[in-house]
Amino acid sequence: MGFSYRDANDGVMRALPAVVAVLLLFVPVAGTIAPVAGSASPPAVEASEPVRPQTGVSQVDRSNLTFRTLSAPAEADARVGSAARGANLGPALSFAVDDTAAAVETAAVVDRIESAETNTERQQLILAALSRVERDEVSLQSRQSAAFRAHASGNLSDQELLDELVRISATAREYDQRLDTIDALADETAGFSAPARLDELQVALQVYEGPVRDVALSTARGEAGAAEIHVESTESSVTLATIVDGQYVREAFRVDRWDRGGDAISNDAAINVTTASYPETAALREPDAFGAGAVQRITIPHEYGLLRTFVSGGTEQVFVEHQRIDLGTFPDTERVSDRGDGFNVTVERSYAGGPVIVTVRDEETGEPAPGVTVTKSVGDGDSRAIGATDADGVVTTLSPADSYRITVVDEPRVVVIDELRPVATPRLVDDE
Repeated sequence: MGFSYRDANDGVMRALPAVVAVLLLFVPVAGTIAPVAGSASPPAVEASEPVRPQTGVSQVDRSNLTFRTLSAPAEADARVGSAARGANLGPALSFAVDDTAAAVETAAVVDRIESAETNTERQQLILAALSRVERDEVSLQSRQSAAFRAHASGNLSDQELLDELVRISATAREYDQRLDTIDALADETAGFSAPARLDELQVALQVYEGPVRDVALSTARGEAGAAEIHVESTESSVTLATIVDGQYVREAFRVDRWDRGGDAISNDAAINVTTASYPETAALREPDAFGAGAVQRITIPHEYGLLRTFVSGGTEQVFVEHQRIDLGTFPDTERVSDRGDGFNVTVERSYAGGPVIVTVRDEETGEPAPGVTVTKSVGDGDSRAIGATDADGVVTTLSPADSYRITVVDEPRVVVIDELRPVATPRLVDDE
């Protein structure tokens, strides 16, 4: 079929009974970003790793560069929070149970199909397995929409929402891998090939995955250090953001921009939608498209990071966004500076959920001041440490939606920059 994608270390027959016990212990949920179709497709890379830029010279004037974002509906009353994620055995075991249950079902599907006594029975079992995944995808969509609404109404905490989204993502990835297995079994069946809807279903399952969910999973397992995660929801949307490995990482999902029963959309049409929505990013590199039916996935790897969108055929709008942007070149900030007590402090503030970059230098020499504690307080809340400056005198955090204060502390020296507010969010052209 030419569509399937999988981890280079995985075989098609991945979910065998002997492997299930290992899954229960090690819970290997993290997957890959699929290669995109096109003449210049980049190689597959780990979803949890930073995406490194392509080579080449951009023709874009960086002084006019912006990275637009898929954001909550402008008229909606969003609930905004922040979750500090660290190693947590409880959620990690919960993710293991959910993922293992899906893997056990995949193993059972394989066993039933391979045990078929006739070619006709084998074909029927393949089609039944495909129909089961279709029904399961509908359930995932219902679970995710319910989680959005529950968080927006205050019935789910930030951490509970993240945990549910990670479980949904892990299950979707297992279903996606099951479809790879079904595809391979269909190819091995005489006089039969998997229907085209398998391609469409694989693309639809990928909308439930995301780079911030991967970070949340890695921290819960203790595979990565603690991370601050911005969480924003409305009844029809969720935005997640974090900072990891020197990159700002963001994902957003808008249910109101996804027509699940919509018409098919072509590669070119989906590219045109993304280009019109993100003109500055699309000018950096030519987009690649990969998809089938009513959902297309568009990818733009560029010198400052990566943009991935999912476009709905019914609405002809972007409804899912994944972004990675190198902090060293992040353009959508406004600078505020202050001097005192021997320090020169600069705060590069951005939009709600965006990165805030704090740089501390020696007031006399201008040299970086490493090892200095920096705190953040939101509104009338207490100050909380966001970290110590690194060798370059830099520490980063995420912008709250309300006014906030940054304090640099190296007792007895203190510098306070107060009344900081987020800048305007650079929204999509069709959503301004």
